[in-house]
Amino acid sequence: PETAENMSEQQLDAALDLMRRLPPQQIKENLEGLIDLVPSLCEELLSSVDQPLKVAKDPSNGKEYLLCDYNRDGDSYRSPWSNKYDPALPDGALPSAKLRETEVMANDAFDTYREMYFEGGVSSVYLWDLDDGFAGVVLIKKMGDGSKKMKGCWDSIHVVEVQDRGRNAHYKLTSTVMLWMQTNKPQSGNMNLGGSMCRQAEQDFPVSDATPHIANIGHMVEDMELKMRSALQDIYFGKTKDIVNDLRSVASLGEARKQRELQRGIAAALKGRNAS
Repeated sequence: PETAENMSEQQLDAALDLMRRLPPQQIKENLEGLIDLVPSLCEELLSSVDQPLKVAKDPSNGKEYLLCDYNRDGDSYRSPWSNKYDPALPDGALPSAKLRETEVMANDAFDTYREMYFEGGVSSVYLWDLDDGFAGVVLIKKMGDGSKKMKGCWDSIHVVEVQDRGRNAHYKLTSTVMLWMQTNKPQSGNMNLGGSMCRQAEQDFPVSDATPHIANIGHMVEDMELKMRSALQDIYFGKTKDIVNDLRSVASLGEARKQRELQRGIAAALKGRNAS
């Protein structure tokens, strides 16, 4: 049994490592393939692998919202705008009345944040009660419309746990970003670039009317997204640019040959001067 347990852990580690290296836009197909391959890992994989966010529309007001495990109860999903489940679920889990007020304000705040930073897309915030505080998730999705022969998607999932400590609170944030981009241009041809990143942060903040929970969470999410966006730009775009520049010369072969001959001539002249 111990050997079988170790084997299962090794398989799970290998599966998660593989999922991190596969294109984010194909997570669903790749996840299904892994589960078919190793059915015993089904529950662990589904709970451990973040999937691209799906968009639904609230039937009561027509507003779009995002679907995830945190607003799901059975086969129904709760809208952050109406606090109702679709399909209808009379006994579905709901936040307390006080926390629901905070959830409504958080959705309004992050809706403004999303519009300022992403100029479009969809955002949703879901909160739930804990014994010593509360927890929540901030979701943001921005799809490229395919204009200019380019399309892509940004999915960010920020899970935060808040522990009240009198006039202060401890915040633990776990953020995941999934990004992919495809281009099809005559100059560069087809290019498919994508990946995911996960980061964590913990911080204490004072809580008051001037600095409520929403402001503190917003500060942490904004700071984390800026850091992750910068890291993604350096890792994916910067590294890809370096590789392309090494593989593909902008100058013609004739110019490159002349430059090498000039370098060899200068090197030979310096060598001769040093020898004399």
